[in-house]
Amino acid sequence: MLIDLHAHSNASDGTDSPTELIASALAAGLDVVALTDHDTVAGHAEAAAAVRGTGLTLIPGAELSCQVDGISMHLLAYLFDPAEPEFAAERELVRTDRFRRGRAIVERCRELGAPISWEQVERIAGAGSVGRPHIASALVEAGVVATVSDAFTRDWLANGGRADVRKHETDPATAVRLVRAAGGVPVFAHPGAVKRGRTVSDQVIADLAAAGLAALEVDHLDHDEETREHLRGLAAELGLLTTGSSDYHGSRKTVRLGECTTDPGVYEALVAQATGARPVTG
Repeated sequence: MLIDLHAHSNASDGTDSPTELIASALAAGLDVVALTDHDTVAGHAEAAAAVRGTGLTLIPGAELSCQVDGISMHLLAYLFDPAEPEFAAERELVRTDRFRRGRAIVERCRELGAPISWEQVERIAGAGSVGRPHIASALVEAGVVATVSDAFTRDWLANGGRADVRKHETDPATAVRLVRAAGGVPVFAHPGAVKRGRTVSDQVIADLAAAGLAALEVDHLDHDEETREHLRGLAAELGLLTTGSSDYHGSRKTVRLGECTTDPGVYEALVAQATGARPVTG
């Protein structure tokens, strides 16, 4: 089985619609794909409709924006009840704050000499939840940087960069509790991705394991082999599972669906923990 547990649609900052994401997953030969848009479940219904009759299995999920000790981190949540009110309210708070932050980042970019506008960013985002990748695309369109990745430096949009603005981010232990209370399964996304900025300590990961974290996303293109080996050892010490995922964003990034995958036994163990929702089988 080929299982990819981290992919985005244009409901957040991917370029594929949920229907196109399902088609891309089929073309990549996947058996299972998770839709994990940032802080939203807006693409779930379309993806579930698209998967019918395909033989593909869809895992509904989300990627949550969190922060601890001034360090941003992301938590993947799988198979939770999207209608559970406390978790739904927190996702909405994070999502709506993205617009405030986005406007502020665009203004900072303009102050730094970048000829971009909020209207341009809204056009790029479409119906999706505005995020830094949309602003990065605007910087590419304006000729300020060559690629989206080039925008995520301290010169522009990286955490703590010249144009960065802090947003509302959930305490990760609280996020783990909310996901579990909604019947979902929480997994720490790309915990060793140092190229994105500062990463949390092993002690923070241990504290999250004690709070109910299920797994670490180890096999990810932002992790070198040394980082993967360390994370596997840490997961074993803490009794956590380890996953692998592409973190696919369509044409916005060069990564392909299925470039990193999750072991079928790990996938089954994660699904067994979920009580909020079930996989959608095609």
